[in-house]
Amino acid sequence: MLTRSALIIAVLSLGTCLAAAESPAEQKILEAIKAPELSVVHLWAPWCSNCQAELKSGGWTNMVKENPTVRFYFVSVWNGGEDGRAVLQKFQIADQPNVTVLADPGPRGEGKIKQFAGLPLSWIPTTWIYKGGDLRFAFNYGEIRFPLLQQLLTDSESSWSHKDQKTAAK
Repeated sequence: MLTRSALIIAVLSLGTCLAAAESPAEQKILEAIKAPELSVVHLWAPWCSNCQAELKSGGWTNMVKENPTVRFYFVSVWNGGEDGRAVLQKFQIADQPNVTVLADPGPRGEGKIKQFAGLPLSWIPTTWIYKGGDLRFAFNYGEIRFPLLQQLLTDSESSWSHKDQKTAAK
């Protein structure tokens, strides 16, 4: 009886490990965001109307071209493992030197992934800004406003300190 119980526990443990395994796209992102320069991770899908609106506005095209030192990662999710490259090429994004196009392989539990690279994923588009492995800003719900994104990229590059400031009087 002990052998059967041990076998059941081993099978259940293996299933849990496999369900939690990072996809190749996640592994690539987790490595890339460690870079000292800014990285923008954009989770999207070609069929998503909010994602399409961002592309049609020209916002992503301009953002990528106007920020050549920022690395942009367009990760297609909830799209059956397809990367959506053709759509990004239509908007002159996919072939830019500072852009990487990736695809999550697809559902992992209950029809779709619920997290990516250790962060919750409940809506697309989702946009995250990293620098040196640190998450600077996260937009986890809906379309990004591109002037705001530009300001946050600028803010992420600035350095400041409270070191020389006087403390407030008590």
